[in-house]
Amino acid sequence: MSEGSGLVKGLEGVVAAETALCDLDGAGGRLAYRGYDIAELARQATYEEVAHILWRGELPARAQLDGFTAELIAARPIPEPLLAAFRLLPKTVDPMRALQLSASLLGAFDPDAADNSAEANFRKALRLTSQLATAICAHHRIRLGKDPAPPSKDLGHSANFLFMLTGERPSPVNVRAFDASLILYAEHEMNASTFTTRVIASTLSDMHSAVAGGIGAIKGSLHGGAGEAVMRTLQEIGTVENVDAFVERALAQKRRLMGFGHRVYRGGDPRAAVLHGLAEEACRQSGQGMWFEMAVKLHEQVNRAKGLIPNVDFYSAPLFYALGIPVDLFTPVIVAGRIAGWTAHLLEQYQDNRLIRPRGHYTGPGRRPFVPLEKR
Repeated sequence: MSEGSGLVKGLEGVVAAETALCDLDGAGGRLAYRGYDIAELARQATYEEVAHILWRGELPARAQLDGFTAELIAARPIPEPLLAAFRLLPKTVDPMRALQLSASLLGAFDPDAADNSAEANFRKALRLTSQLATAICAHHRIRLGKDPAPPSKDLGHSANFLFMLTGERPSPVNVRAFDASLILYAEHEMNASTFTTRVIASTLSDMHSAVAGGIGAIKGSLHGGAGEAVMRTLQEIGTVENVDAFVERALAQKRRLMGFGHRVYRGGDPRAAVLHGLAEEACRQSGQGMWFEMAVKLHEQVNRAKGLIPNVDFYSAPLFYALGIPVDLFTPVIVAGRIAGWTAHLLEQYQDNRLIRPRGHYTGPGRRPFVPLEKR
């Protein structure tokens, strides 16, 4: 890299767009959606209310929320050809790959697919939020050899997700914990997947294509896949008593432990603090307290040795596991929450669009002549 190139590796700290959606204070460890503190939203709001805040800018009044919720419920069914596609996939296919297929195929059946107007994109955002949740659960049940559980017409968004996943109506405690976790994952400024969706939208490609790209970005272990990696680590450790030896061995091997640290937060991830309490309650309620205890001890040991603090993915792992969510569905569940934020960013991008086209700093050979084949 030559002096004055302006290169910032990984674009760390580079401001790529203006947004009214997410106020992220990395130094102070604070996060708000359109001015509403994330802890208050997680404890007092519903996911439907948060989606309305992100898309429309304000908390809905009762009549607005009722109408908005009715629209989300009506949008839940997915096309039969998508279910048929799930049945053709190998049973071992990564659920994230099936989800990316879902986003693309849903675009083929969306009545507003070719319309990039603000209201058409709002309708697409609403349908995507409901339909991707249905797709995640339908694919999971089909890969298990079961019939999909039809979407409920009387359950809220989070309760309906858990119902479609298990075929059983969930407990109020589990619904509240799951709803709060979706709220905590709903939006997070210009992260890798959100930036990906905005880059795609900046070309004036359609919303479904942008979301499919976001799913590809969040699939990686350095982004949405971190929660799955945390749970695999806890399963590898096995018992609370094994934590000390595991940490000692991992540090000696210079092994990277997922779920710790964050590119932006320096004062702690505020979402992790909320999830800590949710995970404790869910694990105790389900009789799986060992996973929470193991996570707490792992947190303490790694913090003591390296000064690292957990991010949002660390305590979401035991929480999701206690709710009966399979480990390889952790990242799809994050998408089920983040879709509200992605689509809110897309609505912003389309409203004030400019093609996102950064430059690359060349480090290859200088200009040189082509040598004909017979002279090489």
